[in-house]
Amino acid sequence: MLVTLQSAATERALAIAGTFASFAIFLSVTAHIAARNVLGDVPVRSAFLVGPVPAAISVLVATFAVDNTPVLFAGLAVALALDGVAVRYVYGESTGLSAYITLIHFVVSVILGTVVFGVLALATSAPG
Repeated sequence: MLVTLQSAATERALAIAGTFASFAIFLSVTAHIAARNVLGDVPVRSAFLVGPVPAAISVLVATFAVDNTPVLFAGLAVALALDGVAVRYVYGESTGLSAYITLIHFVVSVILGTVVFGVLALATSAPG
């Protein structure tokens, strides 16, 4: 089976890398917000170890399973599970507390992503 990336052009590879990097930064910021909400004062550097994990899974699933809904939901489950593993490893908390931080991370990411998307949609649809 031959599976191609979104495009073979170098510019597209750079665009995919840029998408991954910006999504990893976004998820790192939301991971830090979630960890601060649950644990209190935590270093920002720890969140930058958590963010790239679900970002990598999301970019891979979005690239290779465009129209396959069960695979998309399985990718979400894998991303959440690996996010929980990363949170447990980086912050050194129990499994239950790591699952709670992961849940808060998911909720914060969805809410902040929705707000940012809404603001960008409004800004790009403004007249003149």
